[in-house]
Amino acid sequence: MDYRSAGVDIEAGYRSVELMKKYVARTARPEMLGGLGGFSGAFSMEKYKEMEKPTLVSGTDGVGTKLKVAFLMDRHDTVGIDCVAMCVNDIACAGGEPLFFLDYIACGKNTPEKIAEIVKGVSEGCVQAGAALIGGETAEMPGFYAEDEYDLAGFAVGIVDEKDMITGENLADGDTLIGIASSGIHSNGYSLVRKVFDMTPESLGTYYESLDAKLGDVLLRPTKIYVKALSAVREAGVQIRACSHITGGGFYENVPRMLKDGTRAVISKSSYPIPRIFELLQETGKIEEHIMYNTFNMGIGMVLAVDPKDRETAMEAIRKAGEYPYEIGHIEKGEKGVSLED
Repeated sequence: MDYRSAGVDIEAGYRSVELMKKYVARTARPEMLGGLGGFSGAFSMEKYKEMEKPTLVSGTDGVGTKLKVAFLMDRHDTVGIDCVAMCVNDIACAGGEPLFFLDYIACGKNTPEKIAEIVKGVSEGCVQAGAALIGGETAEMPGFYAEDEYDLAGFAVGIVDEKDMITGENLADGDTLIGIASSGIHSNGYSLVRKVFDMTPESLGTYYESLDAKLGDVLLRPTKIYVKALSAVREAGVQIRACSHITGGGFYENVPRMLKDGTRAVISKSSYPIPRIFELLQETGKIEEHIMYNTFNMGIGMVLAVDPKDRETAMEAIRKAGEYPYEIGHIEKGEKGVSLED
């Protein structure tokens, strides 16, 4: 008896590493030390010694049950972008620059070509975020996962000078709220999505005129990475006073996280276009509006607060970074929370 007879193919692991090397190479930064395959990843901090108080910020997350859609469609080259996005967007919310990323893939059977496709997506996410993919782990776990299924999670580390951290402490009555458009559902709420739509290859392959696409293609659309857009705002000389990544929990859970006590966010639901996938979800699933805004991003993936005088400068910087900004509301004095108005 050997490890292969127990369901673990060591040779497949070696093959996976060889196939993914070209994708990892795309993410290289000068600060990376060593190569792929070591017991740890190393990253030089020499470049950041000039900061007054260099502060590390981190984020970890997974893709969740959106992976079930990838399994059914047998498409694995985009979920890695989701994984990176969920981590680096949180770092960007703190004002941080993502430095490096590590992934963790657990699978029932190591199919090297599939693993390489997953890492291809991870590397694309790292390129979009400017982060180096310095390591990871692929764990073959027969009997724990089905042969054709896997889980994907990641961990990112970034840096910011303490004085430049986005904390919400400087929020003021009258500050403008800018929302940056999402690409769709991103990576949250898929347990509800899978209850609303039939999760079959036939259903996912159905073309919807209202979506101008097949359902599965829309559901697999990767999460937006906002690192460059937020960086562009800062480079334009605008102070981001508070910031919120709209993930699980939608508006009602995430927007209050950016607020200080005594401030309230007022958001106009009609201030930006809501992607059609959310309308289809609500109609098909007969979901109450409050539940929609408490579960999904509803078309806004990132919210930032700025001084009203900086509104146009910030929005222009976001546009130049390739994203779509909307003035969606304002800050006012009041009980900490969020109000959604028509």
